[in-house]
Amino acid sequence: MIGIADIRAAGERIAGHVVRTPTVESPGLSALLGAPVTAKLELLQRTGSFKARGATARLLALDEAERAAGVVAVSGGNHGIALSVMAAALEVKATVVMPRSAPARSVEIVESTGASLRLTDGMGEAFALADRLRDEGLTLVHPFDDPAVIAGQGTVGLECAEDAGELTDVLVSIGGGGLISGVAAALHALRPGVRVWGVETEGAEAMSKALAAGGPVPVALSSVVSTLSAPTVSQLTYDHVSALVTEVLVVPDAEAVRGCLDLAEHAKVWAEPAAGCLLPAARRVLERVGDGARLGLVVCGGNTTPVEVMGWAGRFGLR
Repeated sequence: MIGIADIRAAGERIAGHVVRTPTVESPGLSALLGAPVTAKLELLQRTGSFKARGATARLLALDEAERAAGVVAVSGGNHGIALSVMAAALEVKATVVMPRSAPARSVEIVESTGASLRLTDGMGEAFALADRLRDEGLTLVHPFDDPAVIAGQGTVGLECAEDAGELTDVLVSIGGGGLISGVAAALHALRPGVRVWGVETEGAEAMSKALAAGGPVPVALSSVVSTLSAPTVSQLTYDHVSALVTEVLVVPDAEAVRGCLDLAEHAKVWAEPAAGCLLPAARRVLERVGDGARLGLVVCGGNTTPVEVMGWAGRFGLR
């Protein structure tokens, strides 16, 4: 299990490379949800998402042989962006494997960094190719099954604990579970009374399926939210979530996209559906916990375009 000492050490290592993002009260979201809301704006992070933290932590932990061989990452979008951008900044050769369903903008950014880009037919095939490239000598920077990466992501929770006011409940999106594992570990140590809730979208339910099965299991992926579409969680992230997270909620894709529109209108931030899914989940949390709740939302990323969001909105009949 990742501890607060690991997270603090990661924070010290990455401090000169990433942004301490704003943790702000949101009057607009508070009015929308009917409860005080504080937002951790990781969409303002370098590379547009929290992923820069974990990628940087792992890159800085490479030994000389690993740096010389280069690194490989598999990603539905944000981890690939983070790894390619930060590897270029640290002069490490990177290969990024992504499914063809990854957002076009993410593909463009990865290519622009000079990283080698490999596209596959699906996320399962992407993980398989990354494993083969690791076996050929590249160092795998896994998006969530890596203690250094989880400790790096945990600095989001460290900053929340230090910068937010009183909170009762914090909501965190889940793909493979690296972010929520690190955030939950930090909050468990520093704000032990705070409940942490995970959020997935339908068709990207790797953690909720794992919790139901008693351990990681492969899942079929159908969600439009590629950045949450992990084919399975890891034992490492499962262990953290099963021990530290109150519950994992699952919301439909349409509600996640509606959440993007609500974040733009009421919070004045342009977020991706991986963050938009927090709003419908927040309403369910408020129904569960009742009066007195003070919510924290980790707005995990903003790497989506207006064309993509409006395309999804049209598909789901949202106005």
